[in-house]
Amino acid sequence: MAEGAFPAAAVADAAAAAGAYLRVEADAVMARCADAALGVAEDFCGRTWIRRTHEAVIGAGSGWQRLARAPVAGITGAVGLPAEGAPFVLPVEAYGYDIDSGGVGWVRVLAPGAAGRVAISYVAGLGDWGDLPGPVATGVTLIAAHLFEHREADAQPPAAVAALLRPYRQVRL
Repeated sequence: MAEGAFPAAAVADAAAAAGAYLRVEADAVMARCADAALGVAEDFCGRTWIRRTHEAVIGAGSGWQRLARAPVAGITGAVGLPAEGAPFVLPVEAYGYDIDSGGVGWVRVLAPGAAGRVAISYVAGLGDWGDLPGPVATGVTLIAAHLFEHREADAQPPAAVAALLRPYRQVRL
């Protein structure tokens, strides 16, 4: 699974829901539509709905830096990225991290060694397909169905999708 890619089970569940909605058997095209729909829902809402591994490359400065995806379930490691030479694993005492009450992950590099940048591995997301709030799952289903039905045309998604997802949208200023 590529970094940040949706787990196959979540894509299959979303594709099955869209297939059931359209009363067609989910196939590879439906799976691609479901994958895209999950991404659209996450981008629109500003949240990571499906739990998976992510990586953030941050500067080696000592200040706290915010991770882009939330809610963060855990920080799994840090790799120093020097300008010259091979990447190296930073020991746990070389960086600090915190996950605030809103699920936002924060990292600061305390002892970067030769690293000018640091790659932070972390797990973020609410859970699996079954953990999504009903309106979000319905919105993903409608987006996937729309993409499947209009795969050869340029058509706007149904307005109901925005109405379903808007209460879950987090805007960051």
